[in-house]
Amino acid sequence: MSPAASSHALKHPPVKAPSEPAGVDSDFPELGVAIDRARRRGRGAQSNASGRYEAEARVAFDDGWQSLEELPPFKTSVGVDTSRKVITRNDSPDIGFDRSINPYRGCEHGCVYCFARPTHAYLGLSPGLDFESKLFVKPEVPALLEKELAATGYEPRMIAIGTNTDPYQPIERERKIMRGILEVLEGAGHPVGIVTKSALVVRDIDILARMAKRNLAKVAISVTSLDPKLARTMEPRASTPPKRLEALKQLSDAGIPTTVMVAPVIPALNDSEIERILDAAAHAGVKEASYVLLRLPLEVRDLFREWLMANYPDRYRHVFTLIRDMRGGRDYDAKWGERMKGTGPMAWTIGRRFEIACDRLGLNKRRSKLTTDHFARPKRNGDQLSLF
Repeated sequence: MSPAASSHALKHPPVKAPSEPAGVDSDFPELGVAIDRARRRGRGAQSNASGRYEAEARVAFDDGWQSLEELPPFKTSVGVDTSRKVITRNDSPDIGFDRSINPYRGCEHGCVYCFARPTHAYLGLSPGLDFESKLFVKPEVPALLEKELAATGYEPRMIAIGTNTDPYQPIERERKIMRGILEVLEGAGHPVGIVTKSALVVRDIDILARMAKRNLAKVAISVTSLDPKLARTMEPRASTPPKRLEALKQLSDAGIPTTVMVAPVIPALNDSEIERILDAAAHAGVKEASYVLLRLPLEVRDLFREWLMANYPDRYRHVFTLIRDMRGGRDYDAKWGERMKGTGPMAWTIGRRFEIACDRLGLNKRRSKLTTDHFARPKRNGDQLSLF
């Protein structure tokens, strides 16, 4: 292991990027050095470049002693997040909620396109392989949530869960933080909207069904592809497409409002599957659908490029040409009102295809609405009980 000499070399070791789409000037930095396949087996990212806030980084290279062969594979480790607040606020006009909860930091699903990857840089870790192998859990979330809901000035509105990292990623099986959150929300009569790509959500059907009867819960499951090879390569530790569709069916059969999310839509990779995904979800009983165009903020851009070159090199130029056509000539445009859907003819075509398929299948005819009418502020220790 050797420290590099400059910040540019540190974060982007000198492996040249492939040729760019025709007619576009190359403004990409060099690709990161890929980690040996055996060390990253079952992971999504190809590399582990340092986060953008680090002053220096270390890069593995063969010094002639075959020392790289001695490096261990990436194993999942779980640390403790000691945050004392659990409800995060936002004022984005692009999304239909103003508060959310993230029980975990990092996500073992390893989805290479995940827009949450750059948040690991705040921890001094890599948005690459560190993001999917160095996880942090918030064990006190249920107790802290109950305390925040009990605060005198708290005004209830739907809480979104799963909008950053997946609350039902593999470690939830043993940690059960999400189940604890749902127990608190059910007890307080508080509405919740869940986004996941894990079939583990069906474990909590008992709670979710009771909440749904009072218009307190809805669940969205992301189905990115029906192609098992593409899904496993792009989302290595997420539930398989058939398991996600079965989860949608079980949730729908239990009376829980369900949404299928075709997200992200990646041009020339999975955009041809939009209609088939919607058709399969409709047959599973889903009544609502949405989609989000691929987003490539900060480090996600280079991680996605590395993955694309490693797995679909023949599509690299075409994919990025289309991405730029939908992002005003750039790889990503974070402008409100455009970042989720893009602009231009290709973005319009994707949107129209989605709308036509939804109309044909009877999706989005009615939108489920959650209520705050049942909210009852949790009792705090020391609170005097009412006589009436």
